[in-house]
Amino acid sequence: MNRDLRELEKSIQYQFKNRRLFRQAMIHSSYANEHKMDKTGCNERLEFLGDAVLEVVSSDFLFHKYGQAPEGDLTKIRASIVCEPTLALCAGELNLGEYLLLGKGEEATGGRHRNSIVSDAMEALIGAIYLDGGFASAKEFIHSFVLNDIEHKQLFYDSKTILQEMVQSMGEESLSYELVREDGPDHDKTFEVKAKLGDREIGWGIGRTKKAAEALAAYRGILKLKKS
Repeated sequence: MNRDLRELEKSIQYQFKNRRLFRQAMIHSSYANEHKMDKTGCNERLEFLGDAVLEVVSSDFLFHKYGQAPEGDLTKIRASIVCEPTLALCAGELNLGEYLLLGKGEEATGGRHRNSIVSDAMEALIGAIYLDGGFASAKEFIHSFVLNDIEHKQLFYDSKTILQEMVQSMGEESLSYELVREDGPDHDKTFEVKAKLGDREIGWGIGRTKKAAEALAAYRGILKLKKS
């Protein structure tokens, strides 16, 4: 593990009573397999539990926040918050990937920065907090680190579609995405993309996939167009 879990406790503003539970939330299955641990030793069971807690808390939050929204709209908003890319964004704000225990193969292929792994770890952390401190503690964590800045997270989730609709309504030049740079070996690539209106750059993004970089570039483009 690259970093001390006490640093993470400070970041999440929660102190664990059960340290083993906290550590388990950071154990990826690749590490457990490599160290011949019991199948229940990795964070997958905690992820299963955290996923359910996250769904209940986010559903309750949206039900009260959007009092007039129909069920279909609430479902769509919830999907944008609990999806893999958005949870990975939340995990990134906590540098969660730096605290994970990974197998050597997973480490070598960039697993510490892979959306699927860090989003699962985020759910496992929620599960661990729920078991350690109860529902109220898990709810407080989710409100602070997942349901914060919800409008921006919705924009991030659907950024390419929203930007396209904005451009069409403005009658502006055509929207395009330009790949500026592609670095790294096949298993651990980084892409840098510009979002452009005609010849004008309106946003840029870096991601582990071209799609992720485009989504971030579109998100920044939305924020820029909203300002102007």
